[in-house]
Amino acid sequence: MKPTLLLLAAGMGSRYGGLKQLDGLGPNGETIMDYSIYDAIKAGFGKIVFVIRKDFEQDFRDKVLCKYEGHVPVELCFQSLDALPEGFTCPEGRVKPWGTNHAVLMAKDVIREPFCVINCDDFYNRDAFMVIGKFLADLPEGSTNRYAMVGFRVGNTLSENGTVARGICSKDADENLTTVVERTEIMRVDGKVSYKDEQGAWVAVGDNTPVSMNMWGFTPDYFAHSEEYFKGFLADPANMANPKAEFFIPLMVNKLINEGTATVKVLDTTSKWFGVTYAADRQSVVDKIQSLVDEGVYPNKLW
Repeated sequence: MKPTLLLLAAGMGSRYGGLKQLDGLGPNGETIMDYSIYDAIKAGFGKIVFVIRKDFEQDFRDKVLCKYEGHVPVELCFQSLDALPEGFTCPEGRVKPWGTNHAVLMAKDVIREPFCVINCDDFYNRDAFMVIGKFLADLPEGSTNRYAMVGFRVGNTLSENGTVARGICSKDADENLTTVVERTEIMRVDGKVSYKDEQGAWVAVGDNTPVSMNMWGFTPDYFAHSEEYFKGFLADPANMANPKAEFFIPLMVNKLINEGTATVKVLDTTSKWFGVTYAADRQSVVDKIQSLVDEGVYPNKLW
């Protein structure tokens, strides 16, 4: 069974003007997610699912989905503040979405096969899709609780224009994930990749240290785990009282790892991530995509 690609796009607004997710960075106005979908098809993915906001469904169909007709089956699902389990209601005044794992949950009725979750505004590069696609395709039918994460080498994920935030990963002797620690300031200091610790000191790490770029591989049982844990998340008065509390994927993954329910294989990739973290990054991304086109990695016009 071919795996499915799930793109988290609910953070996109209905006004396209300044949104980096729909910024035309390729030679014919291609967006970063156009390249992700092209790479996913090359890597053997058989279906694309987008999580978006309901209020710009028609615009999204007209301006985005029409490009992929005839190339790959596409489905939409919708993230909203009131999409909560029975017995729970959205606190008054809450405007912030419930987070990335809540977005994943929105796809539970349309995904029945192993699937990969990605951000829509990160350029992951083809090797990453090949690596996660192979892992998911090779799973025995009916597999449960065997997940994966593409561990990008931290030295391949930096910006030349400032610090970046990354989840620095630890793994065991079997290449299974043990922890993900979010570090909000990472950059090269005196030539070495370093992060700022809780005391404000710079700590050097190796260039090949794996980091999470929110590229995960799951089987459909992940939805049931997430539904159950989300009820507990909402039942916590502190989370309901905090208008910024979010149900993130690493929160769910760490719980499943720590209680021994699931394993998460850390998959190495040679891919070099890039994205528009800062406005000054934009031209560099345009140049890198053009170089890949010039090298023949991508056609001049994708669709």
